[in-house]
Amino acid sequence: MTIFTDIKAILLGLWTTWKHMLRRPVTIQYPEEKRQPSPRYRARIVLTRDPDGGERCVACYLCSAACPVDCISMQSGERENGRRFAVWFRINFSRCIFCGLCAEACPTLAIQMTPDYEICKRDIMDLLYEKEDLLIDGCGKDESYNFYQHAGIGVAQRRGEGAEEKAPVDVRGLVP
Repeated sequence: MTIFTDIKAILLGLWTTWKHMLRRPVTIQYPEEKRQPSPRYRARIVLTRDPDGGERCVACYLCSAACPVDCISMQSGERENGRRFAVWFRINFSRCIFCGLCAEACPTLAIQMTPDYEICKRDIMDLLYEKEDLLIDGCGKDESYNFYQHAGIGVAQRRGEGAEEKAPVDVRGLVP
């Protein structure tokens, strides 16, 4: 009985091989014709803007903490109105594995992934993208989302100057 199942398995494998051998190959002439990936395909990372035109990134460092290969680095700053922003933002695409964890960790939807898969350079230093290279003019996938309006955060004064707030503690004064 086992010899018949073995023969059946071999013939089924040969049938699958012959079926694919007799098919016409599907060839795409790559530079001229480009395959359209699915909408959920994760490739190039971009930084998006608010509907108002401001930067969405608040430099919370969640994207760099979620990155398993540590290819994202940034420096935070604070504007006169108290809102945080990324002074510089850098992604090393030569290390990036395009896992999408940075986009999932971003609370402001600043980091989004596009289906643009042509990120090929001869020099490895050309794969180091700065904030100016990553920042796009549009809102990305969600046109109406504004973090500060959605979260209800309206910064009217600097930190510690509110009615029920205490001034920030200088940690250097705590050292004996």
